[in-house]
Amino acid sequence: MNRKNVFITGAAGGIGKALIKIFASNNYNIIAHCRKPDKEKEKYFDEIKKEFDIEIYPVYFDMTNYIAMKTALLNLFKEKKNIDVLVNNAGIAHGGLFAMTPVSKIKEVFEINLFSQMELTRLVLKIMTRKKSGSIVNISSIAGLDLAAGNSAYGVSKAALAAWTKTLAAEFTGSGIRINAVAPGLTDTRMAVLMEEKAKQEMISASAMNRLAKPEEIAQAVFFLTSDAASFINGQILRVDGGAK
Repeated sequence: MNRKNVFITGAAGGIGKALIKIFASNNYNIIAHCRKPDKEKEKYFDEIKKEFDIEIYPVYFDMTNYIAMKTALLNLFKEKKNIDVLVNNAGIAHGGLFAMTPVSKIKEVFEINLFSQMELTRLVLKIMTRKKSGSIVNISSIAGLDLAAGNSAYGVSKAALAAWTKTLAAEFTGSGIRINAVAPGLTDTRMAVLMEEKAKQEMISASAMNRLAKPEEIAQAVFFLTSDAASFINGQILRVDGGAK
């Protein structure tokens, strides 16, 4: 069977696992990126492979190690693993007032949340442009759209990712490649667990639905944007935030 392949970064997180499941359930083979291997991830991958009768190809590298990233992509090329869809999901969170945040920390957040996504996308586009088809979805955040105090690192990096999404879509118009982004509200993942409780409750209260998003709800939105049902959607930032007030 000739299945499409989706490359998902940050595949071991809450949204990453939901992305794997939604694409697997729609008959995609998965190229699952994680920073490093462990038994829990491998067990999850085996369960998904068996449940949906698809293939999962794990790739391991730190997003800031561009040599390891390029090597992983070259190995996929050698094995003739096509990439039909790329989901730039990997990222790190950070909160703190600008006066209390070293610029070195802001650079670190940007390196992972923006520049590493750019580098990986540049490599993947070499495949997609040859085929003249493909779909890319970047995971931004409402923190990058509704900028507030404490977001000089994370929020601004996600704002830059959203702006880059629109720029990239404009550059590849007519190429057969669509590029969009999803901007989730606060989602029920490890990131939410680690948040300071007051900040978390403020974000929940800011949603008209007064709850956290489920990882599956974010994954469904991503899959929609990559599907033929969204064939005329390009250069858009889709908010999935429960109706932020």
